[in-house]
Amino acid sequence: MKSNIVLLPILINLITGTVLLLAWPFPRYQRYIGFVGTLAFFLTSVYLFLQVSGGDIYTSQAGGWKAPFGITFVLDGLSAMMILLTSICGLAVGAYASVSVKSKRVAFGFYPLLQFLLMALCGAFTAGDIFNLYVWFEVVLITSFVLITLGGEKAQLSGAVKYVTINLLASVIFLTAIAIMYGYLGSLNLADLSLKIQALEDKKIIQLAAILFLASFGIKSALFPLYFWLPDSYHTPPAAVSALFGGLLTKLGVYAFLRVFGLLFIADPFIRDTIVILAVVTMVIGALGAIHGRNIRLIFSYLIISHIGIMMSGVGIFSVVAVSGTLLYMAHDIIAKTNVFLVSGMVYKMRGTYHIDKTGGLSEQYPYLSILFAVIFFAIVGTPPLSGFWPKVLLLKSSINTQNYYIIAGIILASFLTLWAIVRLWSQLFWKPCDKDLSKTPSEYEQLPQRRKNVLVGSIILLTAVTLSLSVFWIKLMPFLEMVAYQLVHPDAYIEAILKDQ
Repeated sequence: MKSNIVLLPILINLITGTVLLLAWPFPRYQRYIGFVGTLAFFLTSVYLFLQVSGGDIYTSQAGGWKAPFGITFVLDGLSAMMILLTSICGLAVGAYASVSVKSKRVAFGFYPLLQFLLMALCGAFTAGDIFNLYVWFEVVLITSFVLITLGGEKAQLSGAVKYVTINLLASVIFLTAIAIMYGYLGSLNLADLSLKIQALEDKKIIQLAAILFLASFGIKSALFPLYFWLPDSYHTPPAAVSALFGGLLTKLGVYAFLRVFGLLFIADPFIRDTIVILAVVTMVIGALGAIHGRNIRLIFSYLIISHIGIMMSGVGIFSVVAVSGTLLYMAHDIIAKTNVFLVSGMVYKMRGTYHIDKTGGLSEQYPYLSILFAVIFFAIVGTPPLSGFWPKVLLLKSSINTQNYYIIAGIILASFLTLWAIVRLWSQLFWKPCDKDLSKTPSEYEQLPQRRKNVLVGSIILLTAVTLSLSVFWIKLMPFLEMVAYQLVHPDAYIEAILKDQ
């Protein structure tokens, strides 16, 4: 049955991860098995994206139980887009990791954990009920926590403790909000909850649940003032792990806002206004943190926070234009943030440090790579005509239309601060003369065989090609993004697809 295609990305990653567990004693073969699995995942995600590109919505009811009583999986434009972006990042990070991740970490289960993390993300993106979404969030938390700690270095363990502590708090808040919803409305299915909330006259309890969900998803997505755990943890694991986290994990929180709040809470003006205020503060605070950072990955971690604020501004406005801008920015940001963390790993291999004051001279030693890195860095800024620019135009347009002038000021200020941070980073890495001590011995990158260098650079080129494609062809994606945005703002088709056999 065609509805079973909804489960394909989950099953492919589950099967690949299981095979990798069986291949645990053979780390060399794990690299090849992992690559084949991520390639199969990517091809499947392309197929699923094409299936829903016309607006179709597919559902799968686990165990044959009809909604709202069973566990529902849903594939619509939003979930297909997120799965496709996840597969692209998984493919690039998997290839990059085959060279950059040390054998010690491979022996501790890096590749199975990578597949199970991708599986959990796909499960969250297709979850049709709120408790199932919570379960997938927990699987993401477990696998990401182990990935952070792989290798057991002091900085990793310190970052992991902060990461898991605050995210466990988010999980408790999430579960409490679910209990309130179930106790008050007697359902966990998102579509069914949406209809029941619309029928309520007194929504005070629902507003309380909304605030709890806001706190939980705010922690997951690093929204102000709940962002402090991210810069303390994302810069500690290997670059391949940081890339996957920086590109995807916080966007899972933004996805949850779009899906859950779009269906259940966004009609409340208080909730929308609260999201707008938090979004503006987040984008500015994150950018201010970036301009004071001296560690490459710490700078990028703060930019993740800032740009989460930009995405969340569209959630606060929640018009078709604003949500289209958020979706386009999310597509850009997932690819670009994954890429900059991979670049940071390359810089580390070239200079042996992440500290910008101890690097330099890259443009003289690696001129072609410097040009490649420049494209990536300035896409992050949103320099026209690169991919980060066009969604800001949409968000500014929607802010003008809705008279959200705080968002306009926040986006402009955050963009200038981001430009400041990136220009300073660029000048330190590429234009400043290289420290003489660094030039005495060949770097780790220079000692790699050419084939392995090609894999590292090829992973970055793949993601850069996607960024350039978004820069050039974003207008061709707009009909799809507007369709997805319309389904989110007017979720009748989503609700009907889930409850049609009720």
